[in-house]
Amino acid sequence: MRKKILDMLYNNSRISYDDMSVMLDIPKDKLVSEIAAMENEGVICGYPTMVNWEKTDCEKVSAVIEVKVAPQRGLGFDKIAERIYRFDEVESVSLMSGGYDLSVTIEGKSMKEVAIFVHEKLAPLESVISTATHFVLKKYKEHGVTLVDEKKTEGRMKITP
Repeated sequence: MRKKILDMLYNNSRISYDDMSVMLDIPKDKLVSEIAAMENEGVICGYPTMVNWEKTDCEKVSAVIEVKVAPQRGLGFDKIAERIYRFDEVESVSLMSGGYDLSVTIEGKSMKEVAIFVHEKLAPLESVISTATHFVLKKYKEHGVTLVDEKKTEGRMKITP
């Protein structure tokens, strides 16, 4: 039952308890207590709103930064990851396999602001060996939601080899 509740909330965190109760065929009071329990356990960490910033007049720049770090003895990557995720600009930090250790996603008002963050805050950290910044040019899909107007892309000419 928990997985079904989590899937529903993940896809639409604004769904009403009444609707969920009917769709899952469980009593509303049981549903509410199960959600409260998952919030208390830290399974449900929040209900963020996803915004398509391209449809607003707000200037935002997103960047994904590959970070190579020297793990600290006895602490691994956790201490440096914590240091990084505490910066206000940081949206997410993930430990990665492959060519770099941490993936850091940040948002700023401009490319210059992102560059200043990397230069003044991220790169100087003692454990950081190197960084590679990739600016997000356009988001097509995020958290399972398509962000582009599909009507505009339907009539495009297909290119075949």
